[in-house]
Amino acid sequence: MERITDVPESLVRPAGPVQANDYDSFAAAYSAENENNILNAYYERPAMLALAGDVAGRRILDAGCGSGPLSAALRDRGAVVTGIDASAGMLALARRRLGDGAAPHVVDLNGRLPFADGAFDDVVASLVLHYLEDWGPTLAELRRVLRPGGRLIASVQHPFVDYAIQEPRPNYHATTSYTDEWTFNGRSFPMRFWRRPLHAMTDAFTTAGFRLAVISEPQPDPAARELFPDDFHDLSTKICFLFFVVEVPPSAGGSDG
Repeated sequence: MERITDVPESLVRPAGPVQANDYDSFAAAYSAENENNILNAYYERPAMLALAGDVAGRRILDAGCGSGPLSAALRDRGAVVTGIDASAGMLALARRRLGDGAAPHVVDLNGRLPFADGAFDDVVASLVLHYLEDWGPTLAELRRVLRPGGRLIASVQHPFVDYAIQEPRPNYHATTSYTDEWTFNGRSFPMRFWRRPLHAMTDAFTTAGFRLAVISEPQPDPAARELFPDDFHDLSTKICFLFFVVEVPPSAGGSDG
């Protein structure tokens, strides 16, 4: 799971009723935590970038871009990046990070995407699919906006971890929801996730028309060893996130351009 620690109260939106997964309620606090912690900065993002490889000149959709750290890293490597997120608060931070040339869109991944067929070479979906009960419509849209031969690179919470922490222990083969609590400066924020078995994940990709290229359970960046010795050992020896690269088949004529 993303590990959330206490941050200054000034970074958290004023108190009030909070719905589950309301990132607007703690956008700045989450962004600050995400910037340099071991799970995001030294594990998940490096793994996504490694799977993406050489992205120079590639048109990439960052689906669930948050405050834009992955978008910025991809852009720094030469990609042309478009970010989308359901949280206006997170996108305000992304615009601040990425500058005037960036125009991230407020988009709900449960609906139709505001892009033409085949508009992108790659889609990155960083720790976002596990918020969705039904992957089907979202994956169909992500496939639609990818060109033939394009890739979806996704990270999710590992289904074995989620299965282990839920009480009572659910049916492994069922898709089930659970709620976690993230805390900023003593205030709790409910986060709802959907756990599904590994075969349901791979079936969802293939049903949407993707073919599976990579399943990865990476190690953290070695640079984290000195910065976070205890957490580094845990990440190096235990299950955390699961990563996929799935591809749109090339067109019948053999061209992927």
